[in-house]
Amino acid sequence: MSRKLTFAATALLLASAAPALAQQTAASTAPAAATAEQRAAYDRADPLARSVFWGREVEVNPNDPVAGVRLAQALRELGRHDRAAEAAQAVLMTQPGNVEAMLEIGRAHIARGQAFYGVAALEQARDTAPNDWRPLSLLGVAYQQVRRPADAQAAWAAALRLSPDNPTVLSNMAMAMVAGGDSAGAEPLLRRAVAQPGASLQMRQNLALVLGLNGNRAEAEQILRRDLPPEQADRNLNWLNNESARPTRDRTWESLSGR
Repeated sequence: MSRKLTFAATALLLASAAPALAQQTAASTAPAAATAEQRAAYDRADPLARSVFWGREVEVNPNDPVAGVRLAQALRELGRHDRAAEAAQAVLMTQPGNVEAMLEIGRAHIARGQAFYGVAALEQARDTAPNDWRPLSLLGVAYQQVRRPADAQAAWAAALRLSPDNPTVLSNMAMAMVAGGDSAGAEPLLRRAVAQPGASLQMRQNLALVLGLNGNRAEAEQILRRDLPPEQADRNLNWLNNESARPTRDRTWESLSGR
């Protein structure tokens, strides 16, 4: 074979091999999804670190529903509520029945004070998972925020039928009562809530709030100082003093939950 023919054959072989080589190179440089152990570790990280990690996981696989929901949760905790709703909505594009994504949409809109836009997703979650108390609990909060108190009470009652003495539901019911001026009626509900194994720090803070509004400042301060650093406890006590001076009719769900 002449040198010219040899060069031509070699060029033809290289040309035919180029696409395969390019595919191999792309595959070798493409980022890989994190392992289950890495994901579990990042679930314990702060919201900013989680938003970066789960954002990268979504880039690796945009159709990963777990990554999409975790990203929405982290963004919501960072206060980026619009982006959180968008991330959760993207999950529903590929997995329309994903209840966790529906719940995150509702949480994001509630957190940004626009619960009206989360009601449809929460009602869809309620209908998709009729034995899950969480959609009903969140619906109660959303209904309360959009001034549908009767619907809120009905949703919370249904949630308690599914999960009796659930501390989250009891706390939400109590805070709605406080916003309506019935802090005395809210106190026993919050005492029931904080007595449950799953009670959170926020629920104890809600009880301290109600105790202060009901004139039991000593017990309220005791709870605050046990749970919070001194400076934060002082700020909450100052807030409580100001809220106690506010006319009951001026209290709203937003003013109480936004402290």
